[in-house]
Amino acid sequence: MKIRLQNVLFVFCMLKVVHAKSRHILFIVADDFGWNDVGFRNPNISSPNIDKLAKEGVILDRAYVQPVCSPSRSAFMTGVYPFKTGLQHLVIWPDQKVCSPTNLTFLPKQLKKLGYSTHMIGKWHLGFCKWQCTPTYRGFDTFYGYYTSHEDYYKKTNVRDGNLGFDFRNNMETEKRAIGDYSTFQYTARALEVIGQHNKSQPFFMYMPLQSVHSPIEVPIEYENMYKNIRNEGRRKFSGMVTAMDDVIGNVTNALKVHGMYDDTLIVFTSDNGGWPTEFGNNFPLRGSKITIYEGGTRATSFVHGDGLQKTGYTYEGMIHAVDWSPTLVAAAGGVPEKDIDGINQWDNIRTGGPSDRTEFIYNLDDLAPYETGHAAIRMGDYKLIVGYPGLYPGWYPPPTYKGDVHVKETPYDGSQDNTTQLFNLKDDPNEHIDLSNKLPDVVEKLRTRMEEYHKQMVPANYPAATSAANPKNYNGFWTPGWC
Repeated sequence: MKIRLQNVLFVFCMLKVVHAKSRHILFIVADDFGWNDVGFRNPNISSPNIDKLAKEGVILDRAYVQPVCSPSRSAFMTGVYPFKTGLQHLVIWPDQKVCSPTNLTFLPKQLKKLGYSTHMIGKWHLGFCKWQCTPTYRGFDTFYGYYTSHEDYYKKTNVRDGNLGFDFRNNMETEKRAIGDYSTFQYTARALEVIGQHNKSQPFFMYMPLQSVHSPIEVPIEYENMYKNIRNEGRRKFSGMVTAMDDVIGNVTNALKVHGMYDDTLIVFTSDNGGWPTEFGNNFPLRGSKITIYEGGTRATSFVHGDGLQKTGYTYEGMIHAVDWSPTLVAAAGGVPEKDIDGINQWDNIRTGGPSDRTEFIYNLDDLAPYETGHAAIRMGDYKLIVGYPGLYPGWYPPPTYKGDVHVKETPYDGSQDNTTQLFNLKDDPNEHIDLSNKLPDVVEKLRTRMEEYHKQMVPANYPAATSAANPKNYNGFWTPGWC
C-alpha cells in the first residue's frame, strides 16, 4: 500500500509539472508602435484592452528592440543579434535574395519539440525568396498573412521599385479572397478560428505580428471618427488604427476566455521598433524615431500578462532585449533554451520581479553606408555610447495636433558624422538631452572597448541589390518564393 501511495504521489507531481510546462503563449507584435502611442502613457489614445492587460500584468519599462522591422523580428525568432546574421542594415526588401539564416532554429520549432501547436497571423518580413525561408518551413503549423515589408490594408498589394505585387497567404497558398476587407479584422477572424479549433489538450503558441500601425495610414471611418478632437488628419487616422488594433487584442483575449484557455495563457506584447513621426507615430518625450538608434527608435512599448507570473500589477525596470524573447519563452514553456545565442532567459526575473540578468546590449552595428538605421551604439549599465551617425531622425517630436503640424527634421547621411561620439546616462537623462562624452572620457573608452569586442563578431551585412527575378510579373502578379 505504501508503494502504491508513493506511485500516486509521483503521478500527481508529474501531472503538476506537465501542467506547468503546458501554458499557452500568445506573442503579439505591433508594427511601428511608438512609446507615446498607447493609452496607459497618453490619455489622448483609446487602447482599453492593451491598458488593462498591461496594468494587470507587468509593464516592461526597459524592453529594447532594433530600430527597424526585419532585424527585430529575426532577433525575436532566433535570439541572435542581427549584426551576427547579416541583417543589421535596413530591412529585407521584397526583391532581395535574403532571409533570416535558415541554419538558425526559430522559436516555433523549439516549441514544437515541447508539444506545442504553432500558428502565425500577420506580417512575416523575414525573407521569402525560397520556400525554406517562409513561416511553414520555419516551424509554424499554419500561416495567415503576408511576406513583405508593408502593404495596403485593403488591396493587399506592395509596390517595390515600381513593381506592384499581391501579397497575402493562407499557409502557402495565395489568398485573393482577402482583397477588399480591412486586414485587421481578417486577422481577428483567423485568430478566433484557430483558437476555436484548437485541441485543448495540447499547448498552443500563437505569434501575431500585426500589420497595425505601419503605413499606409488607413482605417475604417468609424475609428477615425473616435478622434474628432485631433485636428491633424494623419494623426487622427493613426490613432484610429491604434484603437482598431486594440480591438483585435480584446477580441482574441475574449475568445481565449470563451474557450477556457485564458487563465492558462501567457501574453507577451511588444513593438518591433519605435514610432515613425513622418507617418504620425509618436515616441515623445523620448528622442528620435524608427530608423534611428536613439531611445525613440529602440525602446519598445511592451508588457507581459497571465499564466506563470507570480508578481503582477507593477512596472519592471530591468533591461530586456529583443534577443531575450526566444530563450525566455522557451523557458516559460518548460523547455531548456538554446546555448550559444545572445538571448538571455529572463523568465524567472520577469515572473518574480527579480533583477534582470542583462547588464548590456548592442543597439546596432552597421558598417554599410548609408547608415539610415544608425552606425553603432552600446549600452552598459546606465550609460549609452553612440559612435557615428545615429540615424535620420535626431530630434524630439511632440504629437501633431494641427493640420500639417509634423515638423520632423531629417539629418541625411553625408559621412561627416562618422567620427562623432555621444554618451548619455539613461538613468538620469532617459530622453538623451545631455551628451557627456567630453566630461567622461574614461566611460567613453570603456564602452568603446567593449563595443570593439562585439565588432569582431560582426558578419558583413547581407544587403544585395534588387533582382528582377523577384518581379511579381513572373508569378502572375504575386510576390512569390522560388527565385533564389
